Amino acid sequence: MTEILKYTAFSADPSGGNPAGVVPDATGLTEPRMLEIAADLGFSETAFLFPTGERAYRIRYFSPLAEVAFCGHATIATAVALGERIGPGTIELATQAGPVPVDVTADPESGRLSATLTSPPVSSTAASDDDVARTLAALGWSADDLDPAYPPHVADAGNLHLVLAAATRARLADLDYDFEALGKLTAERNWTTVHLFWAESPTVFHARDPFPTGGVVEDPATGAAAAAFTGYLRDLGFIGADTAITIHQGVDMGRPSLLAASPIPHRPNTKVTGTAVALP
Repeated sequence: MTEILKYTAFSADPSGGNPAGVVPDATGLTEPRMLEIAADLGFSETAFLFPTGERAYRIRYFSPLAEVAFCGHATIATAVALGERIGPGTIELATQAGPVPVDVTADPESGRLSATLTSPPVSSTAASDDDVARTLAALGWSADDLDPAYPPHVADAGNLHLVLAAATRARLADLDYDFEALGKLTAERNWTTVHLFWAESPTVFHARDPFPTGGVVEDPATGAAAAAFTGYLRDLGFIGADTAITIHQGVDMGRPSLLAASPIPHRPNTKVTGTAVALP
């Protein structure tokens, strides 16, 4: 019988964060069976592990509708789940987007585990005016709802995310989009999510991530988007090469999540850190 674990990532509270499935040993499972498990769980992602060595695994990620190359929150959930079994230390994950090492550490006082992933290489390119216009139409937003200080870009950290800055926190909070229209566009462009954010300060951000391509209205915490967004901020000069940022996500969904991220100096990758806790 296949063992299936349930964790929520980027929160120490089971009522917060982004739930993910974790299959510690998926040896022998077919793609249809993995997709079936992911669909039955109904979480935005489920991670399937294939042991390849000591503290080393090949990992695949499935949403309820499709496989994705890389998923941050399921990686954090997986690393904490493994850390509880094999102890703190580095876990080597081989994803379809490339190697993703994860460092699992224990808080010296509480003993609570957290995980820090090193993302695949990050890049960012300007979004086309047509793509922005179509996205705004699907969101029910106007151009005036965007913060002109942050240009729309498509950021990549193992998968693609359209990055759009909301002009106000109220605009970000009021999200009621056309699921079919945005899903069609994201599928056409191969975007995993649309990363909507509002800048509270130069290093503190609030985010929301519609995920219609995966059959999910919204992600409560999106580690891959956080990695891509951090690279976007660095590449466009909004943060320094070693500046740490904080991202609040899931608040408007009632599942508050906290993501910490930073660039890696002299490397094209970024780091994303979070906790995770088992679900009943």
